[in-house]
Amino acid sequence: MAATAETCRYIVKAADVCGGKACIQNTRIGVHEVIGLLQTGKTGESATRQFPGVTRAQAYACLACYEHHLAEIDYLVAHHMADASK
Repeated sequence: MAATAETCRYIVKAADVCGGKACIQNTRIGVHEVIGLLQTGKTGESATRQFPGVTRAQAYACLACYEHHLAEIDYLVAHHMADASK
């Protein structure tokens, strides 16, 4: 297994998980997926319903990570949304 770097609490990056993108620890849920929901008007609570097993603390950790990596995550959200609309 490749080295894992913790970027924010509950958030990790590992080369062999989610293509090396930031994701919630022990999941394959990308930070950009949670942020995409929040940017469409959803709440942290609705993110926990959308992604069973994700806690509110983890959803809000995605927000904290986003604050530190705005450009990177905005780019991933835009591409995720574009792929979803195809």
